[in-house]
Amino acid sequence: MGSKNKLKRFKENETFDNVFQPTREQTIEGLPLKGKWAKEFFKNDNPIVLELGCGKGEYTVELAKRFPEKNFIGIDIKGARFWRGAKTAVETGLKNVAFIRTQIELLEMAFASGEVSEIWITFPDPQIKYKRTKHRLTNTEFLQRYKKVLTSDGVVNLKTDSEFMHGYTLGLLHGEGHEVIYANHHVYKNEGAPSVVTEIQTFYESQYLEQNKAITYIQFRIK
Repeated sequence: MGSKNKLKRFKENETFDNVFQPTREQTIEGLPLKGKWAKEFFKNDNPIVLELGCGKGEYTVELAKRFPEKNFIGIDIKGARFWRGAKTAVETGLKNVAFIRTQIELLEMAFASGEVSEIWITFPDPQIKYKRTKHRLTNTEFLQRYKKVLTSDGVVNLKTDSEFMHGYTLGLLHGEGHEVIYANHHVYKNEGAPSVVTEIQTFYESQYLEQNKAITYIQFRIK
């Protein structure tokens, strides 16, 4: 994407009332809506669901369409990407969608303890090299961050095309005693995956399927 397009999208994001683009310093200080997202932004008491590393925001928007009784927030550091999802939500009148441009490691500064009921992690970078372990979105440190913002019965969903990420996460979950609710190493071949896993596809997922890549899915609770 050209720099002009990026700048244009950043500027347009500023006009969307469903987009928040705080500086890193502002996030670290604590977002004003922390602990108040449902009541003050969405104007309801509905559960909050996050998509981390939301990219273009396809999952966030599609989930919001299917579950109007829930609030959805996509989080990504690349605002020019989720511009598409934010714009679609505005154009289609979806009121249960928001996007935050921030780093995922700052999650606790954006949400209060127990404020989130569910997390989706869709096609994250598996960070295969050992020295990149600290950046994997399902490593021990990230799981503990998620636990702090999730309700006591909150769940995490991981959908990936990476066999490495799937295996690494399953091994970690079992090793640390977390609850694996469901796991499927090929959701389009093996029956049983929830419909939202197979019926909602990201742009990149459709490309992976054309390459006959297996798409995997895990749902779990952090203990």
